[in-house]
Amino acid sequence: MSVFLMVLGLVCILYYACVGFMAGHGTNFYYIWLVMGLVFLAWGIAWKRGMIKKVPVWIRRLTMTAVILGGCLFLFVEGLIVSRCFEKGKPDLDYIVVLGAYLRPTGPSTVLQYRLDEAYDYYLANPDVKIVVSGGQGTNEPKPEADGMAEYLMELGVPKESILIENQSKNTTQNLAFSAKLIDEENASVGIVTNNFHVFRATQIAKAAGYNEVYGIAARSYPFLQPQNMLREFFGVVKDFIFGNM
Repeated sequence: MSVFLMVLGLVCILYYACVGFMAGHGTNFYYIWLVMGLVFLAWGIAWKRGMIKKVPVWIRRLTMTAVILGGCLFLFVEGLIVSRCFEKGKPDLDYIVVLGAYLRPTGPSTVLQYRLDEAYDYYLANPDVKIVVSGGQGTNEPKPEADGMAEYLMELGVPKESILIENQSKNTTQNLAFSAKLIDEENASVGIVTNNFHVFRATQIAKAAGYNEVYGIAARSYPFLQPQNMLREFFGVVKDFIFGNM
């Protein structure tokens, strides 16, 4: 067990270093891998040296119970996330809402580009759809995400009149609440375009926000960052459930 924990700790630290080296993904969440790595290493060393046996039995049992319950919750939530990773909506939706993500000075980040490319593919197959691009400006972004998203889509050939811009939101809940104000039809069918790991939470938030007919449209994501995205999304789902956003 001690060897397993120490190896797991080293893997987490190595992943942290690799994700940090890539940078440019607009979040510091990857530091959690460093924290987990150090915790696993310390746990493994303590186990190897027999220090665990010096901890009172009730604390060990309480800790193990918490770990088991936490693991079960994690697997349950991840199952919900994975269950919506392959959705592609349905043809002839009235609107699609493209959720914002990090916008670099040079244009959309890889994550955001995946979303926009998926929206463009849907538009090509359904040219009557209205596209709502949603996202405000972060402190490390050159302009509101939605403005950059609209520019990208127009460069691909989407006409300006097919694009609606919501450029004030700061998170997924605001994305969907503010975008709803641009949707004229009360019972409009709406597709939510986001990366595969984010579809479950986004569609659940949309339903809670009053969207009557909502579908997920899953864009791909960068494979190497999928562990990071799935872990982050777990915390996002738990947070939004606790705060009543979904």
